[in-house]
Amino acid sequence: MKTACVTGITGQTGSYLAELLLNKGYKVYGLIRRSSVFTTERIDHIFENKNLVLQYGDLADTLSIINFVTEAKPDLFFNLAAQSHVKVSFDIPEYSFDIDGTGVIRCLEAIRKYSPNTRFLQASSSELFGSTPPPQSEATPFHPRSPYAVAKCAAYWAIVNYREAYNMFAVNSVSFNHESERRHETFVTRKITRAATRIKLGLQDKLILGNLDAKRDWSHAQDVVSGMYAIINADEPKDYVIASGESHSVKKFCEIVFSKLGMNYQDYVEFDPRYLRPSEVAHLCGDPSKIKQDLGWKPNYSFEDLVQRMVDSDLKIAEKEKLIQQSHSQYTV
Repeated sequence: MKTACVTGITGQTGSYLAELLLNKGYKVYGLIRRSSVFTTERIDHIFENKNLVLQYGDLADTLSIINFVTEAKPDLFFNLAAQSHVKVSFDIPEYSFDIDGTGVIRCLEAIRKYSPNTRFLQASSSELFGSTPPPQSEATPFHPRSPYAVAKCAAYWAIVNYREAYNMFAVNSVSFNHESERRHETFVTRKITRAATRIKLGLQDKLILGNLDAKRDWSHAQDVVSGMYAIINADEPKDYVIASGESHSVKKFCEIVFSKLGMNYQDYVEFDPRYLRPSEVAHLCGDPSKIKQDLGWKPNYSFEDLVQRMVDSDLKIAEKEKLIQQSHSQYTV
């Protein structure tokens, strides 16, 4: 049986990747951080799968990475773990760089020394491009605009260096924004769909956001995962952009979400400068021509599909919250 290691397996993208790998017959080793609260809700539905093995570890801890690699001796290694919140990286830059930058070196060194035939994929980010004008492709210069992006930039070039220096199969998937109904509520798209559905049912009064004019290239996380799998299984180790090729503003995202619920976003959305970053990224829009041409990748979900799925899912959650609230009110009267 082929084996695959996945860091960040309890995250949005990691959970979809684990599903894909299990469906393709892999034994999947997932690295999870020890926490005093449960963080496995995104993989609860595959938790009992006999081919899923979870190990405690951390990208800040070299020994745990070595143990992870030596136990699995994986055919494939996907590094999806990160301090992934861009705004937070301004508050904890040193930690962000240690995990998102140096953590990748720890993984590469473990593979180089203990499992040199393993194929390694680094989940890179469109934030690398920063203020470089769109469309952004594999040939676009980087101009990172946050500690998160700077760390991801260092990791990107570490992948290239290890590929050239040690002939390792190490690649970058430069993924543009990818969302889903499993996205954490601190990220803007899910923050919008959660708030809009709660407002619709009278559970919330307003939604407070930062930069409404920022434009992003949004895909469904499942499409990004299929792209990652294609990249790591390609004949040659190359870096690829994964994107939809179209961009929308945060304002437009709000407008579409609220309109699907029969509301006008302008009646509920308020701006707060506290949510602005010290240096903003205005416009990201990827050019996926290379991955489409080389590997035959194409997305299965449109932007409209993505938004509809998120709204439908969060409306169900809001309806449950409404029922709980009503039951509690009746019980306490």
